Amino acid sequence: MHLLNLGILAHVDAGKTSLTERLLHTVGVIDEIGSVDDGSTQTDSLALERQRGITIKSAVVSFAVDDVTVNLIDTPGHPDFIAEVERVLSVLDGAVLVISAVEGVQAQTRVLMRTLQRLRIPTLVFVNKIDRPGAQDERVLRNISARLTEAIVPMGGIDEPGTRDAHFTPFDARSLGPRLLDRLAERDDGLLAAYVDDERAVSYGRLRAALAEQTRRAVVHPVFFGSAVTGAGVPELIAGIKELLPAADSDPDGPVSGTVFKVERGPAGEKIAYARMFSGTVRTRDRLLMRGGEEGKVTAISVFDSGSDVRATEVAAGRIGKLWGLADIRIGDCLGMPRKGTAEHHFSPPTLETVVVPTSPADNGALHLALTQLAEQDPLIDLRHDEVRKEISVSLYGEVQKEVIQATLADEFGVAVTFRETTPLCVERPMGTGTAVEFNGKDPNPFLATVGLRIDPAPTGSGVEFRLEVELGSMPYAFFKAVEDTVREALGQGLNGWQVTGCTVTMTHCGYSPRQSHAHQGFDKSMSSTGADFRGLTPLVVMAALREAGTQVYEPMHRFRLELPADTLGAVLPLLARQRAVPRTTETHGTSCVLEGRVPVARVHELEQQLPALTRGEGELECAFDHYAPVAGGSAPDRPRTDLNPLDRKEYLLNVTRRVGG
Repeated sequence: MHLLNLGILAHVDAGKTSLTERLLHTVGVIDEIGSVDDGSTQTDSLALERQRGITIKSAVVSFAVDDVTVNLIDTPGHPDFIAEVERVLSVLDGAVLVISAVEGVQAQTRVLMRTLQRLRIPTLVFVNKIDRPGAQDERVLRNISARLTEAIVPMGGIDEPGTRDAHFTPFDARSLGPRLLDRLAERDDGLLAAYVDDERAVSYGRLRAALAEQTRRAVVHPVFFGSAVTGAGVPELIAGIKELLPAADSDPDGPVSGTVFKVERGPAGEKIAYARMFSGTVRTRDRLLMRGGEEGKVTAISVFDSGSDVRATEVAAGRIGKLWGLADIRIGDCLGMPRKGTAEHHFSPPTLETVVVPTSPADNGALHLALTQLAEQDPLIDLRHDEVRKEISVSLYGEVQKEVIQATLADEFGVAVTFRETTPLCVERPMGTGTAVEFNGKDPNPFLATVGLRIDPAPTGSGVEFRLEVELGSMPYAFFKAVEDTVREALGQGLNGWQVTGCTVTMTHCGYSPRQSHAHQGFDKSMSSTGADFRGLTPLVVMAALREAGTQVYEPMHRFRLELPADTLGAVLPLLARQRAVPRTTETHGTSCVLEGRVPVARVHELEQQLPALTRGEGELECAFDHYAPVAGGSAPDRPRTDLNPLDRKEYLLNVTRRVGG
């Protein structure tokens, strides 16, 4: 039996969930096809998904095609929930990218295809909605070739497009053979040599084998057409999934290695981890090594089979299982041996932030608990607690995600909330070099520790690197670790309150008071250094060095692509100027015009709102995070601090004293 973990990806409303339903019906898993509009689909199980008709959380369902068992993962299409897609990509063997035959390639389609290609995930393209008025195969193929990739192989054509009778007609060997030969010979020297010697000597069977081989290497992408509503083209797509996509690599007898891509809570509040196993076999009562060397004991397992999950005693390599008993598990955790590249981010992190405010102040505690549970399911929410103001901030991709969080808190936790204005998440970078040092036993240092640090600028995108210019054996390793951990924590809030990035921090001085005790008595920590001394002193040294270096605040910028009627360009350009958008290129194609450029993330939402009125509803805006740019003009925006404020020495020392109890 072969296993295949397959992702269904698309821009929102391309028909991805409807296609999942049709696949399950065609292979006999379900007797009746659910409707997204009616909220009766298999994979959109959340009440909020049924109400809104969109996928918010990834869902797994299984079916068999002859001797191939497919674990199909339905993913969200709305860009606000790209974090769900991020986690699923790491467990896929192949993907089906769904495109509407009417709308063609859309903004999210491009983002997804670029990522699938970068990760080299074998991908089939399914052009859906051929029964809709306006559907055209040749136009969509040109659209795919121009905006996604030229490495496509149409597997057939549409008859009677735009009607209820529209159907997909696969090319026969005579029609498909020359198309395959032209496309595949570009990437197969043996095939090209055979073609040059004698075109007739290249058999159709050899071409089909070469198509499967190149598809599995993700260098070509077969294109199928059909309709999830009528079922046209779906049997051919299923045959293509079986023939062209690779089976899961699996070694059930190897060392245990798996990735957790989803965490949910059961009826009793227990955590349930969805894990793709790459190697080894996990059995009930096994103890698994997790993040940070922690262990957890598996108390129950289920695997996916015939449209649902069923209890099992084990989950082997290649399969996806649900695991109970891992109380400390989090999304992204590796089980057993970590895989190379599992920590990589495929999409940009959230660039927006908002404060969540409970409608009733009495719900503060309940809100904290609810958001903590939501952050377990979506780590990129990234909670930020302000103990001084008793506020909680969350990171966001967009306004729709904010609405979903609000509805989830109300429906699942009974907590009504509002939100403050959404603001961009900026970063700080050091402008120069700064140094600071405080010595043990010398005023005004109240801590039994010596810490000296130098902060230097580093290349963009390098994060924070910690180095030593002192001997590692000059004091206990635990003290060095305390300094490094505290440096990283302190740089979470720079001079203006934003996370500091793009810098190298070097420890230049260190020192401590060795363990001492009074005669006939135990250890006296008032005379001996502890980790708390280094954790307490380091933020003061970090901020002093950062002050000397100086920092610049950078705001997130999106690259945009705007397609609009050419006669509306004159009305749109002033809007772009008001939103600080800078067009870099402008191209005119007949009656349409395409602008590409950069725009501050803070201005994207307003741009999206005003654009339809100026373009007769025909303007198509595509945005994606591009880079951080220095905040232009005026004073740099500040972010309220949530730490003990090491920028104010007196306030900081008072706060530290209170925290340790006087």
